[in-house]
Amino acid sequence: MRRLLKVVHLGRSPYAEVLELQRNLCRQRADGLQPDDLLLLVEHDPVFTLGRGTRPGSLPVPAEALHARGAALYEVERGGDVTFHGPGQLVGYPIIDLTMHREDLHWYLRELESVLIESLGLLGVRGERSQGRTGVWVGDRKIASIGVHVKRWVTLHGFALNVSTDLTWFDLIVPCGLPGVRMTAVAAEGGAPSTVDAVRAIVAPVFARRFGLAPILTEAGTLRPCAAVPGA
Repeated sequence: MRRLLKVVHLGRSPYAEVLELQRNLCRQRADGLQPDDLLLLVEHDPVFTLGRGTRPGSLPVPAEALHARGAALYEVERGGDVTFHGPGQLVGYPIIDLTMHREDLHWYLRELESVLIESLGLLGVRGERSQGRTGVWVGDRKIASIGVHVKRWVTLHGFALNVSTDLTWFDLIVPCGLPGVRMTAVAAEGGAPSTVDAVRAIVAPVFARRFGLAPILTEAGTLRPCAAVPGA
């Protein structure tokens, strides 16, 4: 029997709340208190996040200017440079125990790319890799960003797929630290359907199949009561 993947739909949720949830679930998974891999799927209010690889020039706009436009700003432990999350974007946070799959971070990143490329194909968009650059592209345009962290071989953070995102938010940064990069979205490329809910319904089963797991929809409320780990 295949192992389970708990798929959790968080709807539109604040970034800080979901960040704390995934950190707690990561600890639980590593400690054996959470028996199954998870995939958290969410849409965030406008927020910019700075990964460990963020260059000084990647965020040319002062934090105060971002706050004035209604966007939050967080420094986080994931790899990669600065990126944006916001309405119209499907964000996925896999909490995966790689000891049950393959203890290879590069393999994991390529698998995430494969999940997104396959999902885009089902939407009528031809996604592809770009040599030496993590993420998924449509020609010379980037449609999905990936930035992860692994703790005791359990993953957190993940991917962001632009569905109907307001791409002008990316004009405030150097997305992923790539000067001149052009961002795009499923809707901009003529993909259908192009709503976050519809795309979420496609990505979740593709992810489960790619990792050899059986997806089971799990209510967020069943996770939150046990989110805090004593002594963590």
